[in-house]
Amino acid sequence: MNIPAKTVFFTIEKTIKTYRKFSQKNISSVVSDITIDQKLVLQYLDSNPDLNQKQIEYLVFKDKASMTRIINNMVDKDYLKRRVNEEDRRSFKIEISVKGKEVLKKLPPVIMSNRKRAFAGISEEELIQLERTLNKILSNLNQ
Repeated sequence: MNIPAKTVFFTIEKTIKTYRKFSQKNISSVVSDITIDQKLVLQYLDSNPDLNQKQIEYLVFKDKASMTRIINNMVDKDYLKRRVNEEDRRSFKIEISVKGKEVLKKLPPVIMSNRKRAFAGISEEELIQLERTLNKILSNLNQ
């Protein structure tokens, strides 16, 4: 059995954590009070305004309690608005506020710069192969 620090899963986890830390630092230099997860919520809602909390949880890999906390913080910071869903009064409709839309306009150059740095020296073919390999691992685990 391999030592955990010498497995591909260790490298994947370390890469993800390092990229998130790097990205957060750069995002915070433009918008000081937003996290990567909050940015993801804004992006998903911007591209699909009808998403509900459960769907957003799935997309950002968060459990219900974490997602509730993220949304509450975003409402407090005025990045999101929450109102009762008229079709199902037991649930809420989540919408991006004007301030949230302004944040979305500021972040694309930072995100592109982060990706450019992360993918420096890596060919498109290598990225495609990496994605294929990771998808095979996911498929194996989801069987």
